[in-house]
Amino acid sequence: MELENILVTTVDRALDYCRSYSLWPVTFGLACCAIEMMATGGARYDISRFGYEVFRPSPRQGDLLIIAGTVTHKMAPLVKRLYEQMPSPKYVIAMGSCAMTGGPFVDSYSVLDGVDKIIPVDVYIPGCPPRPEALIEGLLKVKEMLHLAKKDRSDLK
Repeated sequence: MELENILVTTVDRALDYCRSYSLWPVTFGLACCAIEMMATGGARYDISRFGYEVFRPSPRQGDLLIIAGTVTHKMAPLVKRLYEQMPSPKYVIAMGSCAMTGGPFVDSYSVLDGVDKIIPVDVYIPGCPPRPEALIEGLLKVKEMLHLAKKDRSDLK
């Protein structure tokens, strides 16, 4: 008896592979970056080919939080609450200069200088606002990060 087509892996690696093709983003659009995020979900960019077309309105149904835009000190507790309500494993994308560092409003008394001050961020997407192609690249970075779950992830940020 000859054995063909045998695949040997761990359960964790198999689950990470399946998760990488079925991420459900929780959208949290705060400013102009949200318009580019909505454009990414449109027909022109067709993110359904990557498995990201199901944008979830509830944090309990999603596993990828996209923070798109300026986070103020007043919104920071809400962002943190959304993150805490998401089931594990969960991933975060900071989209745009404002989400990453406060952008041009960083000197304002009301703007948080980076969402990574309150929640951990996995992928940063620079730009003001970043184009839909940049968001697609960030989504693919999350997918690559899941494929390399057991390896060092510092080179992906």
